[in-house]
Amino acid sequence: MQKTFGSDDPSSPPQKNKIKASGLPMTTTSPASPVFHGWFVVAAAFAVMFIGFGAAYSFSAFVDPLQGTFGASRGEVSLIFSLAGFLYFALGLITGPIADRWGARPITLAGMVFVGLGMILAAQATSMNQVYIAYGLGVGLGVGCSYVPAIACVQRWFTRKRAFASGLAVAGIGVGTLVVPPAASLAIEALGWRTAWVVMGVAAIVLGAGMALLLEADPRHRGLAPDGGAAVAVQGTGPAPGMSVAEALRSRAFFQLYLSGTISAFGVFVPFVHLVPYATDRGTAPATAALLLGVIGIGSTAGRFMLGGIADRLGRRTTLVCMYVGMGASLIIWAGFSSLWALGLFAFLYGVFYGGWVAVLPSVVMDAFGSRNVSGIIGILYTCVAVGTLVGPTAAGYIYDASGSYLLPILVAMTGNFTAAGVMALGMRRGQ
Repeated sequence: MQKTFGSDDPSSPPQKNKIKASGLPMTTTSPASPVFHGWFVVAAAFAVMFIGFGAAYSFSAFVDPLQGTFGASRGEVSLIFSLAGFLYFALGLITGPIADRWGARPITLAGMVFVGLGMILAAQATSMNQVYIAYGLGVGLGVGCSYVPAIACVQRWFTRKRAFASGLAVAGIGVGTLVVPPAASLAIEALGWRTAWVVMGVAAIVLGAGMALLLEADPRHRGLAPDGGAAVAVQGTGPAPGMSVAEALRSRAFFQLYLSGTISAFGVFVPFVHLVPYATDRGTAPATAALLLGVIGIGSTAGRFMLGGIADRLGRRTTLVCMYVGMGASLIIWAGFSSLWALGLFAFLYGVFYGGWVAVLPSVVMDAFGSRNVSGIIGILYTCVAVGTLVGPTAAGYIYDASGSYLLPILVAMTGNFTAAGVMALGMRRGQ
């Protein structure tokens, strides 16, 4: 029987705090530490997200300097982010199964090194093609190697608080978006864009690699159960519960998630690349315009903290539908108003719902398909986001170059989110 989105229970049925291994004796023990180790894994994932996506979403601060240095159009510069963004999500197709087999730590550590080297090498570029290779491939490979393994790692440590823990982990993206783009803008003004990238690259390698070492793939390796309940020590561990990748891909639930994600993804990252240039085109100072990304970060952080916990009570699939509706509704503000205050309101609201979307989606995957191959399934699912990220921001840049307006890309993004919500809601209704 195929898995469908039926009744929207607030969370998965609580798993018994037993770890089963076929034919293996089990004994119940208690955690030695007063602090459940899963929260350390959440902290490590938070730091990895902060560094990787903070570096990625600060790219908007570099758009004007790159245009000025290389005489490039906005579409050509936007392609750098789109190439990197494609790899952020497409690489999950490879890194997810690797993490399922060998654990999240080594591949995430390598990802943090790639992020740093990508920025350092991009700072040495003498042509746009070199920036495409250094930043597009370096930062793209880095975030692609770290995102899916880190977020999937968190899912295995929690059951009842899964969406909340996931929200805390991906709040690193929101805080990174809040802190890093304005800091990058100030660094560009003080040091120049090349030196700013070098400083950011060194910090990514040192801090990111260090935090990646704290990731652990499975609580069973420590004799622990999810959520910090009574642990069970066994003489060995059997396979984790859940679907195979092939079973998941054949399910109606996966089709609904993939279709809705594809439709939404074409516009999701347009504000991250083009909101700052949009504001500067209207006379806003670059440093002030960069704060709009910080406002997205504030909203995103709030959304990840609050909406993850709400999703555990309201229902994670219902919350996912609401996130698509919220992103679409907030884009109406950007389409209709251009004052700095209106852009700030849009940035905050968009950040809230975007943050909730990022926090809830992995938990929906875990609920639907189980933990056995969660990294691989999330990685395959995120290829839909990869395609949209490759096309959306670049197309928006070229449309602007041709028309001098961002209205059409904004309307496409708005329509895509409303349509994605409809796809998910229809799937849930048919499953009842």
